[in-house]
Amino acid sequence: MTGIIRTSWHNAEVLSNQRWTERLLTLRIKTEPLPFIAGQFVTLRLPITTDGNTELVAKSYSLINAPEEAVLEVFYNIVPNGKLSNALAGLQAGDSLEISQPAKGFFVLDEIPKVPNLWMIATGTGLGPYLSILKTAQPWERFQKIVLVHGVPLVNELAYPDLIQGLLAEHPQQFHFISCVTREANPEGLEGRITTNLESGALEQAAGTHISAEDTHVMLCGNHNMLNDMKELLAKRVMQRHLRHKPGHITTEQYF
Repeated sequence: MTGIIRTSWHNAEVLSNQRWTERLLTLRIKTEPLPFIAGQFVTLRLPITTDGNTELVAKSYSLINAPEEAVLEVFYNIVPNGKLSNALAGLQAGDSLEISQPAKGFFVLDEIPKVPNLWMIATGTGLGPYLSILKTAQPWERFQKIVLVHGVPLVNELAYPDLIQGLLAEHPQQFHFISCVTREANPEGLEGRITTNLESGALEQAAGTHISAEDTHVMLCGNHNMLNDMKELLAKRVMQRHLRHKPGHITTEQYF
């Protein structure tokens, strides 16, 4: 058969495993050059031994680094009883793992229709692919306004603050960042769920721009509850999922 892209596995070396909180980490790894488009994902694989039995366990993660950066970055969370995430958390500099090639996924700007305003909405580690995209020139050349929204339970889970502040300083008129924290006070952002702040109008007020079918595309990346609730709210604004054969206003990537 033709047209089938086969996955190959390559060895990678761990450079560092930065811990943001007890459950949030960034894994930096080095392998042979890995071409990809910002927003795509790869699969990581490790042999894991349980009760004397060893199995290869794999899971897909979005890349955070820009395509031209030599070091690959993955922002991940430890899942309770998750075999791979707990094994990844135990990796140290010099350890090895396997990474899939080629990278995959359509959560990329090439799939987004031409509009003035782009909203990038994430919960938890769903922030990852947006950071990769924002490190490239493409979004800044394409959109008049870019709004990044990150929803987390606790303030200390607002990862990559230096990178985000750097983007704000570099693009002060074009870029807005809004944090939404659900379980405690948030001195520098909004409190409550992203969806609650959209319904109340607080989200758009903080951004200084509105979400409308006429001039906005919304990217959603995170847990299924956020995705489902946001799609319902956006449907009330006559906004629908974007498909190649049927252009729309919403592009999604679900994180489990």
